[in-house]
Amino acid sequence: MPVLSIVLGALALLGQCFVPVVGGSDVPVQAQVIDQRAFNVLNTTKPPTESNAKTPFIPPGQTEDSLTRRPFHVYDQEFLKILGKSPTFTRIAHSPKNPLYHEAVVWSNETDEVFFVQNAGAKNASTGLKKSSIIEKVSLADAAAVSNRTDAIGMVKVSTVPSSPMVINPNGATNYRGQIIFTGEGQGDDKPPSLWVMNPQKPYNTTVLLNNYFGRQFNSLNDVAVHPRSKDVYFTDTIYGWVQDFRPAPGLQDQVYRFNPDTGAVTVVADGFDHPNGFTFSPDGDYAYVTDTGIDSGFFGLNFSRPASIYRFDVKKDGTLENRKTFAFVNSGAPDGIHCDSLGNVYAGCGDGVQVWNPSGTLIGKIYTGMTSANFNFAGKGRMVICAETDLYYVTLAAGGSYVDSEM
Repeated sequence: MPVLSIVLGALALLGQCFVPVVGGSDVPVQAQVIDQRAFNVLNTTKPPTESNAKTPFIPPGQTEDSLTRRPFHVYDQEFLKILGKSPTFTRIAHSPKNPLYHEAVVWSNETDEVFFVQNAGAKNASTGLKKSSIIEKVSLADAAAVSNRTDAIGMVKVSTVPSSPMVINPNGATNYRGQIIFTGEGQGDDKPPSLWVMNPQKPYNTTVLLNNYFGRQFNSLNDVAVHPRSKDVYFTDTIYGWVQDFRPAPGLQDQVYRFNPDTGAVTVVADGFDHPNGFTFSPDGDYAYVTDTGIDSGFFGLNFSRPASIYRFDVKKDGTLENRKTFAFVNSGAPDGIHCDSLGNVYAGCGDGVQVWNPSGTLIGKIYTGMTSANFNFAGKGRMVICAETDLYYVTLAAGGSYVDSEM
């Protein structure tokens, strides 16, 4: 045994000698390297009641303050290329209680504004059944003007968008033929979940594209994406309106649909999820990514044995999805909104901020907010807006978004 101990000790020292070092001069001021080997073996691991998807994980040698102070967490050197030399992280708005900054983060190229929506079903806001959540926007020029600050609350105007007719409980959104398409979750028995199209400029007029599946109401439409080649519209339908008390019990299973706006055809392309949520495509359209937030059933509570996962599908030439595989399982909260950058890296809004994986599914970094960040999006190249419920962030970095021009 003494010989074995000596050998193991030598191996441990050898491992320390070969820790891949990211040069200090190469790590941006607001970034820090997280060595995952530091927590491969812990002195104490807590039971699931004390350590789970809703409890923050603080790596050894770190504190919540140290993680927040330098919010760009480098898990792999690949992430440095995404960040560039001097990324910035600025809080541009705060709402003390009302979760105004929740979902549907989408950039309008024509107006250089980012649109987003309030949390539908939030108890603190009484949204959902009693009143619809609202659409808001910020100017990217205003955000860029304060990007040299870490906190710029009150310096960037957040404007309410008076959609007309009003989009009812909007959630996901994407660019669509020069406009913005929203998934509306619906309200009560008589206002069905729908796909809405809104003009991103005054008078913000809207049109309903789809509100049923062969006469049957959808459950609660969640997210939407346009395929970069075919321009077909894909969207997820899940039960969150019901588990947040503003929609009736589901009449369909949770599924992913494809909608051809030219023919009107609506088809189911994937099922077998707990709660399919975010949806996006790789830049070339060869892959589709779907997040499953099965651990969270709203007012019914949490079940940590259910999915907090991202699934990847192959997209066939005929638009069908096949070869489902598990792409990632999230350590904090559940993956909600999901987007790719122009190189095919995958980003998801999670319980601690925005997590980033390379195309092979390796976690390479985090943009750490320390709180649930349901959605975010790029605004062209080098800019990102993150919704974190009661906080709104503006980020600059080297990467650019996978923008789909859906003009036909």
